[in-house]
Amino acid sequence: MFKRRKPRSTLAHMGRWLYPRGGWWRAILYMVHRLRRLPDPAYKISRGIAAGVFTSFTPLFGLHFLVAAGLAWLMGGNIVAALLATFVGNPITFPVIAGVSVGLGSKLLGQDHPLPLDETFDAFSRVSVELWTNANALLTGGSVEFDGLDLFMSRVFLPYLVGGIIPGVLAGLAAYAISRPVIAAYQKSRIKRLKKKFEKQRRAAQTSAARRLKKEATDG
Repeated sequence: MFKRRKPRSTLAHMGRWLYPRGGWWRAILYMVHRLRRLPDPAYKISRGIAAGVFTSFTPLFGLHFLVAAGLAWLMGGNIVAALLATFVGNPITFPVIAGVSVGLGSKLLGQDHPLPLDETFDAFSRVSVELWTNANALLTGGSVEFDGLDLFMSRVFLPYLVGGIIPGVLAGLAAYAISRPVIAAYQKSRIKRLKKKFEKQRRAAQTSAARRLKKEATDG
């Protein structure tokens, strides 16, 4: 009932991921708009944002929403804010995040030569295909092979995971420090606007009631 009449092709899905409908600027404005309308206090929203930003520095692609929501829950932050903040990890920023994380992780793990960025993304693609093929093999009774998984775990996933912790924590703390005063100021300003609007409506109602009573007294 709710499916598209003409299913979107794989290429179209990739295009939407790389360039959302309306462009990245519209996507950013939508995220900011959603954050502004969250009802929680500023500190809870900022904790959620920090959780989402940190999650963007992990190699757990496909699980970012779950990880961000779990971290936000543990931190007492807003889960919706955490989900929205994972937008920090996008096709524009992932090359920088992956390059920094894999390079730093390789040094921390004592690996002399970290994989180049193109080989890192190629490794993710190859292991994804391998996992998908093995999943189908389990259902069809075929042979399961993990030829590239060991290399992927040692040279890509583990360095990415270890190396992403430090910049992820720093980025999360920066996001918290920047967003909390901004959100708090916006919420205070919004409360003032709502109070002024309510007061204006109250005065208008009182004036209207006074005129009605005056008219009734004159007619009587």
